[in-house]
Amino acid sequence: MILPIYLYGSDVLRKENADADITDRETVGKLVDDMWETLKAADGCGLAAPQVGVSLRVVIVDGTDLADTYPDLKGFRRTMINPSVLEESAETCEFSEGCLSVPGIYAEVRRPSRMKVEYYDGDMNKVTEVFDGFACRMVQHELGHLDGELFVDKISPIRRKMIARKLQGISKGAVSTRYKTKK
Repeated sequence: MILPIYLYGSDVLRKENADADITDRETVGKLVDDMWETLKAADGCGLAAPQVGVSLRVVIVDGTDLADTYPDLKGFRRTMINPSVLEESAETCEFSEGCLSVPGIYAEVRRPSRMKVEYYDGDMNKVTEVFDGFACRMVQHELGHLDGELFVDKISPIRRKMIARKLQGISKGAVSTRYKTKK
């Protein structure tokens, strides 16, 4: 089922999220399936459970459509349940980011270049994986949602001031998207 994506200003986007019950495969599996369907309908590359109104530590990322620009993303598609960051590099890089919950806004964000994450995959197998490049960027962005963080929290104060009116408009629902949203 395609779920509405919660927009900037929604309380659910600012909460820390609880671990998903990995023994409840039916409930978690349904959430993951709905998230994949929602992500496809919104034409995005990542989605976290709080973005669809569910306060659980579940993230999906799909870089396959970006493989022409970032060849290392060929076949990069992950379901991450209860992810935790084990390590982050001191080295950082900067990329432009956007978000389905903050439509129409893009900004440069500095993040670690590499990270090691432990999580359960869609089959509830425990996985430890190292991410770098744009895959790392995608995972970090989505993991931020699990702690109530949005990419606009990480931009420079001057840039944030420049987009303040747009953010206020989004929080009031004054935004048009091609996907189903909720305030």
